[in-house]
Amino acid sequence: MERRRVVVPAVAASLVAVAVLVWLRARDGDEAGGPGEVVTVAPRAFAATVAAIGAVKPQIGAEVRVGSRISGRVRRLRANIGDRIAKGQVIAELETAELDAVTAQRRAELKLAEAKLAAFETLSPEEVARAEADVARFEATAKLAAEHWERQQTLFRERVATRAEADAAREQHMVAQAQLESARRDLELVRTGSAELRKQAEADHERARAALQSALVDRSFTVLTSPISGIIASVSTQEGETVAAGLSAPTFVTIVDLDRLQVDAFVDEVDIGKVKAGQPAVFTVDAFPARDFTGRVRAIYPTATIQDNVVKYVVVIDIADEYGGLLRPEMTASVRIELEPRKVLAVPTAAIRRQDGRSVVYVLNDGRAAVRNVRVGWRDGPWVEIVEGLVAGERVLLDAPATGGEEAR
Repeated sequence: MERRRVVVPAVAASLVAVAVLVWLRARDGDEAGGPGEVVTVAPRAFAATVAAIGAVKPQIGAEVRVGSRISGRVRRLRANIGDRIAKGQVIAELETAELDAVTAQRRAELKLAEAKLAAFETLSPEEVARAEADVARFEATAKLAAEHWERQQTLFRERVATRAEADAAREQHMVAQAQLESARRDLELVRTGSAELRKQAEADHERARAALQSALVDRSFTVLTSPISGIIASVSTQEGETVAAGLSAPTFVTIVDLDRLQVDAFVDEVDIGKVKAGQPAVFTVDAFPARDFTGRVRAIYPTATIQDNVVKYVVVIDIADEYGGLLRPEMTASVRIELEPRKVLAVPTAAIRRQDGRSVVYVLNDGRAAVRNVRVGWRDGPWVEIVEGLVAGERVLLDAPATGGEEAR
């Protein structure tokens, strides 16, 4: 009797345990589970984040390498690593003796060109006036000679003057005409030559002025100033060194503006379609793991990068928080991009099979499983979105037989 009393409660306890297990499996029928289970297609709220790893980077224009455009010896260097520098502040100075001499020579050439132009402007009008006076004199002479020849012709016809006198008058007239034509040609040459010489003098003056300006510009390159405000990140030369400017300017210092940083996040190609400009983002850095920094997606690079044979796209995130003194370039950032919440039809990923290059599921209908093609979308952990092929309320097998394919990844 004692033994029956012990066995009966044990059997009862076993029955209760089995009943509880059956109830739990029935209750969890709509969740992802073990092999052989059936799930119902139903709307599900997908997690609205995309995770990525990135790095803190200077914005475009926030990191500048300052170099020299001319060759020379560094006379003075006013930069040390870590110094804060303002825009326009002098960084370095080169020796100027050679450029000072060139500048002085160019000034002298300009003065000479100015003197020539001034002399031409004074002498040229006198030459033109002299040539015009000659033309006027020879015009008067030619006019008198023409009148005298006409008079001698009349007298010759009246037999008052001899032929010799008439011929002499004609010769005088012709000589006067030739002199007049010569004077006119001289006047034209003086005028034309004056215009050409004036143009040449003006061109020489402009050339000398431009040469002086070029020398002054080269002279200004001996003083290097900071184009931005920031902190000196590196120094590449020292006082007394000679730098040679060739195809590329030798770098003196690198300046970084730590107030203009961004995060470049590498997003997997699977998730890049979900990311849009303007979406909020949150990231942490290893130096401050307990602090969340907020930002917003500004741009997505159109070209991809390959990391460990995985295609990824760079997503640029503007930092919204005040981070002065905390963030520095090249810090590793763990990024979460917040997306718009989506309510989609979903099934567990385990229910998807690949068959003949297509995604399929096994739909349970009247106790029998039938293959159906589906098109999948987003994935959220163990769940996958069903874009088309199923409707809410249908039931699919989790542990469907594999037929010439593999489980969807």
